[in-house]
Amino acid sequence: MRAFVVNEYKGPLQQADVPEPAVGEGDVLVQVRAAGLNPLDEKIRAGEFKQILPYRLPLILGHDLAGTVLRVGPKVRGFKPGDEVYGRVDQGRIGTFAERIAVAESDLALKPASISMEEAGSLPLVALTAWQALVERGNVRPGQKVLIHAGAGGVGSIAIQLANHLGATVATTVSGSNADFVRQLGADIVVDYRTQDFAQLLTGYDLVLDSLGGENLEKSLRVLKPGGKAIGIGGPPDPTFARSAGLNPVLRLAINALSAGIRRRAKKLGVRYEFLFMRASGDQLRQITALVDNGALRPVVGKVTPFSQTVQALQGLDKGGIRGKAVIANS
Repeated sequence: MRAFVVNEYKGPLQQADVPEPAVGEGDVLVQVRAAGLNPLDEKIRAGEFKQILPYRLPLILGHDLAGTVLRVGPKVRGFKPGDEVYGRVDQGRIGTFAERIAVAESDLALKPASISMEEAGSLPLVALTAWQALVERGNVRPGQKVLIHAGAGGVGSIAIQLANHLGATVATTVSGSNADFVRQLGADIVVDYRTQDFAQLLTGYDLVLDSLGGENLEKSLRVLKPGGKAIGIGGPPDPTFARSAGLNPVLRLAINALSAGIRRRAKKLGVRYEFLFMRASGDQLRQITALVDNGALRPVVGKVTPFSQTVQALQGLDKGGIRGKAVIANS
């Protein structure tokens, strides 16, 4: 079976022949038809998460997929051979940059009927991130105000649509060339980050979804109303994440120190900061499927690359300029 493998951190992504996946009792063997490309894949290759995500090398990269069920384990009840499915695989079992992968039944859902395999392959990681930030953590309700940074990107383009569906007033930051695009997705207020300072223009927000971190995150705290919340997906990790990830005491102490400054500033302003490292969930994907098939959410695929060019496609993420998601397709 062909797959794209990292043999050492900071080493190149390479195509290789690997053993067929082992299919457990509760697993679904999927023929991968499309897989989303995510900055997370490149960060793992570069070794940025090796302390908190202790993968064994060599490692097949890739976090989300769409494909066709080939075989199911004896305890699987929700899927059968021939089903078209999509999902974000569990963090400990990544490897969608391959021809086939065994996925836990609980991480999969039936693919939305109204979209293509490539569109479905673009969705799981970014749609689950948006869902867990806005619905699960943010509890966004009609009439609230939500700021979503990088609105033309993979997470941002889905989060704008979801926040709009939930009844919020949605502001976003993009380059001027993407202003009309994000308005079409449902953004009410568009800030050109190249020429405008969002912290001077926006105030009284209930929630900020920040994917950039650093100074952008610090400024985001100032647009929140008292009791508001900033959810960061670009860091820094917080103590709650460290506990839920089961990290050792030394790492937990280090992570506590990493986020101490931003948590202290948030507390002083009467707001909160939370770090979100999204998780796999077939149950949430089924709710997302319903939104896709009724027209409330639409995938945004900016580029599709053949499976054979996965290395070049992953390298190309650094260049930016792609609206929504980049996807590799294995037809």
